[in-house]
Amino acid sequence: MKRLRELCKNINIQLDDTALERFEKYMDLVIEWNEKINLTAITDREEFIVKHFYDSITLLSCTEIPQDAKIIDVGTGAGFPGVPLKIVRPDIKLTLLDSLNKRIVFLNDVVMPCLNLSAEAIHGRAEDFSKLPEYREKYDFAVSRAVANLSALSEYCIPFVKHGGLFISMKGPQIQDELLAAKNAVETLGGEIVKVNNLVLPDNSGRSIVVVKKTKNTPAKYPRRGVKINKNPL
Repeated sequence: MKRLRELCKNINIQLDDTALERFEKYMDLVIEWNEKINLTAITDREEFIVKHFYDSITLLSCTEIPQDAKIIDVGTGAGFPGVPLKIVRPDIKLTLLDSLNKRIVFLNDVVMPCLNLSAEAIHGRAEDFSKLPEYREKYDFAVSRAVANLSALSEYCIPFVKHGGLFISMKGPQIQDELLAAKNAVETLGGEIVKVNNLVLPDNSGRSIVVVKKTKNTPAKYPRRGVKINKNPL
């Protein structure tokens, strides 16, 4: 965990002892439960610190997150980037959403109680929950480290974001073609791509953090069903 503390200093984020203890416990839980349910392909601890923890935390270096901001992590998997953000910023109001119930049970019943943190972890599909009044356009930030293309991710995530809020997508280094392909989708859904932060992680892998600002309300007909989103991107 000293390695994580030093890495975070490079992006002006200070981790106290409580945060480091939570990160260590969280890593232990993911690696232990990975033998029972598929949570991650990364089990080497050094690689885990860089590719799961530090990578998630870099999101905080690309935009200012106000106190008590409401954040939804769409397609959270084992909790990335949402849980690391919550460890660093316990004040945020966090929702974790995933379509696989086993992961949500793990987050609800194991991770959050063991880390003594609170978050709403819900099992379901983004295209269903973003239609519900209690979730639609209620969040300051929607974040995702999912593997879907940016056009699809935009349709899954932007409907959750309130006017003036941000959708932040964590993508790989080769992003230019994807940005061009997603431009129409982003604008149709009420967003505008405002910046792209290009980073190099300590293992020399690249990361692009795409920041989309919500400039107008998402039309009521979006999102469409998942099959249409993936087969016929906007």
